[in-house]
Amino acid sequence: MTATAFAVRSGGARQLAGTGTLLRFALRRDRVTFPVWVGVNALMVLSMPNTLKNLYGTQAQRDDLMHQMATNSSLRALVGPVFDDSIGALTAWRVGVYAGALAAVMSLLLVVRHTRDEEESGRQELISSGMVGRRAPLTAGLLAAAVANAVLALLVAGGMAGHGGSGAVAFGLGIAGVGMVFATMAAIVAQLTESARLARGLTAAVLGAAFVLRAAGDSATDDGSSVLTWLSPIGWLENLRPYADERWWVLLLFVAAALAQGAVAYELAGRRDIGMSFLPTRPGPAAGRLGSAGALAWRLQRGSVLGWSLGFFLAGVVYGGLTDGAADLVGDNEKAREIFERMGGKSGITDAFLASMIGMLGLIAALYVVASVLRLHGEETSGRAEPLLANAVGRLRWAAGHLAVAFGGTVLIMLLAGLGFAVGYGKDVGPILGSCLVQVAGVWVIGGIAVLLYGLAPRTAMAAWGIAGAVLLIGWVGPALDVPQAVLDVSPFGHLPKLPGGSMEWGPVLVLLGVSVLLVGAGLAGLRRRDMTT
Repeated sequence: MTATAFAVRSGGARQLAGTGTLLRFALRRDRVTFPVWVGVNALMVLSMPNTLKNLYGTQAQRDDLMHQMATNSSLRALVGPVFDDSIGALTAWRVGVYAGALAAVMSLLLVVRHTRDEEESGRQELISSGMVGRRAPLTAGLLAAAVANAVLALLVAGGMAGHGGSGAVAFGLGIAGVGMVFATMAAIVAQLTESARLARGLTAAVLGAAFVLRAAGDSATDDGSSVLTWLSPIGWLENLRPYADERWWVLLLFVAAALAQGAVAYELAGRRDIGMSFLPTRPGPAAGRLGSAGALAWRLQRGSVLGWSLGFFLAGVVYGGLTDGAADLVGDNEKAREIFERMGGKSGITDAFLASMIGMLGLIAALYVVASVLRLHGEETSGRAEPLLANAVGRLRWAAGHLAVAFGGTVLIMLLAGLGFAVGYGKDVGPILGSCLVQVAGVWVIGGIAVLLYGLAPRTAMAAWGIAGAVLLIGWVGPALDVPQAVLDVSPFGHLPKLPGGSMEWGPVLVLLGVSVLLVGAGLAGLRRRDMTT
């Protein structure tokens, strides 16, 4: 071996020193959130085959579905085209887009958490003072995402194997491939930005753009052949065509994208100092007034609020535009009608569709309120809260600023979702807005639980993600699986009136609002009495 080759190999080894230890630490830190993300995604996929058997049990029903999807561009934009009428192919059609998007969200959060988050908190500088290579943290973060996606792929492939082995493997690998593409993309963005919050936001924006490109392409063609569809990694997943004469070569697109982006991330990681970034931060002083804890909380969270608001408005427009076609999709399928009625009430298929879609956005809004509440935890553990609280700012006043953004932001995004529905549907503006605002009561209960966990036992605060994920799973999968009402009632959303179409019942809404107030009060009482952590 030449001296040059030895130097290259030994230098590479030094760059990755400590990767194994950091990986084990990352998996230990994510021992709660890891199983939740993977489990929710896998259960969403594996619950579909039996549901679809009941929905489309006859060949006539499947033929009608194929015709509807071929002629209804709005529905294709929502879930993609159908390539075959087998149960496996219908499962890939029904949940493939959303399973890929959920894997992407999981992956980008994992990578940013174990790279830029660690640098922003100052922990990475302390760790790197030991026997840790320059590229070890990035490698550990990507490996953690790879482990999560591999487990997800194994669960999906194993659970779907009964419907065809090759299709199950393709489906599992495709979902994992989407996850790894966005994991390596997040690795690049984490090198470019100095803020973990900005890194998550930018990568999530790319994911949103990928979803829009896929939707636009699928609305234009019924076979996934649009250029816009091929520009989206989510479009690659559907064009892999699990259970429909699989296109195995499409997997090479995932591999090539992940390797290319990973190489760029590694190159950037080797060219900057810890804590620095390639995109400069805006120099001070900050524009505008920051004379209160509430103003500071708004400054820190306004980007997230605006992003969620835009997303919910656009989602409302899309779902509202699909409302008139909902009756055509259901047709004479009694099982499909029953599922919509369990989700949205029995006042008619149009109102039931509106209520179910509004309810689904309410479930997703629970993720927003958890993320916003846990910003308190991030400020505390990063050490940024301590200097603020050392001045004439009390804990309750500091927390109140962030909670006002969290709970008030919920009202804003649901209101904008209602406006989006009104724009897309074109009628019943008042009832739709009221239906969206009713969901706030359920969202606030989830937010109250997050406040309670953070205030009383901050080390368990991340469990709020698990609770929000479980509620989302119950609301999404429960009606389709015909689970007992007692299970649906575990979720606060199960007690809300089914609007529009149903009768407004103030009792459950007021009870949920009261529960949320009690939860927040108990959490703030715990925060006031306990020690601050670092």
